[in-house]
Amino acid sequence: MKLGTVISDVFGVSGRNILERLIEQGYLDASDVDQCVKGTIRNKKQQVADSLFGTITPHQLELIRDCWEHIVFLEKSIASLEAKIDAHLQPYHEEYKLLQTIPGVSEATAAAIIAEIGVDMTQFPSAEQLSSWAGVAPGNHESAGKKKSTKSLKGNSHVKVALCEAAWAIARSRNNGLSTKFWKIASRRGKKKACIAVARKILVICYHILRDRQPYIEGGPGSIPQVS
Repeated sequence: MKLGTVISDVFGVSGRNILERLIEQGYLDASDVDQCVKGTIRNKKQQVADSLFGTITPHQLELIRDCWEHIVFLEKSIASLEAKIDAHLQPYHEEYKLLQTIPGVSEATAAAIIAEIGVDMTQFPSAEQLSSWAGVAPGNHESAGKKKSTKSLKGNSHVKVALCEAAWAIARSRNNGLSTKFWKIASRRGKKKACIAVARKILVICYHILRDRQPYIEGGPGSIPQVS
């Protein structure tokens, strides 16, 4: 089978339909392909049919069935876990939505931030102390007036990873101050330094959003001044 050479996403709607029909019947013909393919894939249904019609032994079919059942099991497990996460986030729905007003912060990132730092910012005297706790504050190794190292401190690895993922997402975006800051730092000190610097800025913004219960609006009334 050469289905992957014709359909870029084998586990898309058309690909799943074809695999399910193959597992159910044990074979495919032209009419099956015509019923299974959807959308723009219909323009390539002859190519799809040509990629499928070959000799599939009972052993190969059994392997395909085993793999498919494993994929279905994993998808159900992921869906169940996501439902549990959503249930845990219900008491923090407002904060969850507010955090997503920050560029680069996805649903998964917002959930990770809430899980690690909570929503009560009174436990952190300042945004700087939160940054230090999370491990995104720059090191402060200075001797005789000279800085010896600028490595970031060790901290909470889970929130640090989530913040860095958001920083990389910002780097791929345009027309926002955080993205401009990322590439300005990257041009002088490299992308890794820029990632940590922007991750820190995101966390500072999170601190003020959770403290003040206000969304992030760049340059507007809801913007956070303490991100420089």
